[in-house]
Amino acid sequence: MSVIRLTKEFSFEASHLLEGYDGACSQIHGHSYRLFVTVKGRPNTDTSDPKFGMVMDFGALKKIVKNLIIDKYDHSLVVRRTESNMQFIESLKQRFDRIVETDYQPTCENMLPRFAGELKKALPQGVSLFSLRLHETATSFAEWFEEDNP
Repeated sequence: MSVIRLTKEFSFEASHLLEGYDGACSQIHGHSYRLFVTVKGRPNTDTSDPKFGMVMDFGALKKIVKNLIIDKYDHSLVVRRTESNMQFIESLKQRFDRIVETDYQPTCENMLPRFAGELKKALPQGVSLFSLRLHETATSFAEWFEEDNP
């Protein structure tokens, strides 16, 4: 049986700031993110199983990504937790619920490995994460591939 790749696209709205950055992105600003999740595996060969012929049910993949990424990041402010901005973060948290604190600069390049780590743990047996692609804008994106990150 052939190895097949499945891709599902997701979208979420989030804002962030790049602390210490030497340009406009040091200011709070938002993006309409598009996330492409590609998994791979062999289709189910059990003819008595309702998932016969599937690598993975797209609905199951949607649920995993929604629970681990979309529900956390959609309509959130993503900000790196540093000593110099702790007071800022605490003041935001007094007024807003959707503050995501990170230990990394919240760039696409840094978000992808975090997303990959979470997703890899949640995929069913026999299905592996192949790649992620995160669009920050319509024309700018970063990609993560498992083969580059063994």
